[in-house]
Amino acid sequence: MGTACGGSSGTPPELRETRYGAVRGTDDSATTGTYAWKGLPFAKPPVGDLRWQPPAEPAAWTGERDATRFGSACLQMGRLYGPGANNRFDDTIGQTLGTPVGNEDCLTLNIWRPANGDNNLPVLLFLHGGSGISGYTADPVYDGAALARKANAVVVTANYRLDVMGFFQLPALHTGSQAYSGNYALLDNIQALRFIQDNIGRFGGNAGNVTLMGQSAGATNVLALLTAPPAAGLFHKALPVSAGISLPTNLPAGTIPTLNPASKYAAQAGALLAALALADGLAPDAAAAAALVAGWTPAHTASYLRGKDGRVLLQTVLKGGLTGSGPIPDGVVIPVDPIAAIGAGRYHKVPVLSGYTLDEAKLFAPFLALLGGKPGMKISDAERFAMTQSFNPDAPTALTAADVIDASYLPVTAPVTGYNARMKLLGAAFIDPSRDNLLNTLRTQQANVWSYQFNWAQQPAPWNDVYGAAHGFDLPFVFGNFGPSLLAKAANSTANQPGRMALSGVMMDSVRAFVHTGNPNHAGLGQEWQAWPRRFIFDADQKAARLSVQ
Repeated sequence: MGTACGGSSGTPPELRETRYGAVRGTDDSATTGTYAWKGLPFAKPPVGDLRWQPPAEPAAWTGERDATRFGSACLQMGRLYGPGANNRFDDTIGQTLGTPVGNEDCLTLNIWRPANGDNNLPVLLFLHGGSGISGYTADPVYDGAALARKANAVVVTANYRLDVMGFFQLPALHTGSQAYSGNYALLDNIQALRFIQDNIGRFGGNAGNVTLMGQSAGATNVLALLTAPPAAGLFHKALPVSAGISLPTNLPAGTIPTLNPASKYAAQAGALLAALALADGLAPDAAAAAALVAGWTPAHTASYLRGKDGRVLLQTVLKGGLTGSGPIPDGVVIPVDPIAAIGAGRYHKVPVLSGYTLDEAKLFAPFLALLGGKPGMKISDAERFAMTQSFNPDAPTALTAADVIDASYLPVTAPVTGYNARMKLLGAAFIDPSRDNLLNTLRTQQANVWSYQFNWAQQPAPWNDVYGAAHGFDLPFVFGNFGPSLLAKAANSTANQPGRMALSGVMMDSVRAFVHTGNPNHAGLGQEWQAWPRRFIFDADQKAARLSVQ
């Protein structure tokens, strides 16, 4: 196996063995202080007959496999949070909105480790967000080098199937003796965790100390896996950021759930099948199409769906208003009521460090329509992308909140009707109930539950009003990545750099403490981070971090 530095045999540190063959990554010790391996397959490509099947172990290879480039993003419809045409952050993101991007052959992961001789390092597996329908590990915000070096840990990021390729409740697709589950994305996450168990020691990681982290939809997957019997023993700490896993029945009336029952996904699958049949001219109208596909044999249904171009599947989902993706509480991979399972002690009892932002809802401006008003922004995603990318955070600007936010929510500070007030109301319906339901339930079972609130809102105007401490704005601080990315120009100015970097350092040190010890406390906090229901407030002014306990 050799040491973390490649061994005394003269083997270069970027050359490692996996169970499937040798991989040659990149020696970035001179630039980032890390070694990196990208695009490692952790499963066979889920294509052809393997579409809508549990992930299968990858085939072995001979010789050295190049591990210097990210694998393809998973197939998805282009969104602001997607990979564009080139699987990287560039202007094609704004040009591919609403069109298929990525590839079904996408089950790869990436590994970063510090360029030192340490072995038995903590491992952190990060699952990206994107509403379960978009996202990619090559997003520059998720580059693991800075965090691996700062936390002295092995950082892993892994793709997983998205949209109806990842969550699809249609038992007709099932073969084999195992109980059926349409939670293919969760099974991909479990397969990535298994890859870590079997291989991470060769990269200097400790398979007995794995932290499972995710943000947004990725964190909902983390919470699902907290209750998933097949994930037992595969991770030892959980770090879910900005997510919940509450059904409508877990929450007060009038709130927005973060988990939908399996029946909703079964209806989605049936509607998609009928829509495809109708588009193919197999029936004269929607009712006839639904009746037709209901009479198909499982074998015919499976053959028909697996024969479809994946891009057509996702286009049909979007066109038919059938979008919606996330863990399916089917009683097989995860319980039918995960919150109830946690409350009964039927889950993997590991230390939990959760995080939320003060203004989560500000990334979900279209959702203001759910409160009976107009969508929050008056510009399209393409316009917003162009506006952000042309913005100079260090130059005076004529841009104002009125150029972005719908006039009905102006001025932003108006009581009751203003953008800030309406966003607080949206957060109180969408974010807070699931957060409190999750953390209060966990605290009935274990003491080691911590939560932070990220309050930083030092963006140059007007983005401090438009976004503030919105959903996802904590991620660059946690990963230590402030280079070019989707929202970097709207957030990172020379003026706010001193406070921003100080706050990032403190947050990264909390991640370091948590992955090493299971407790986020460290001397740099200056005070004790107490367990939930207390919250640690991460904030900064332009010059320095501002830390407090709430």
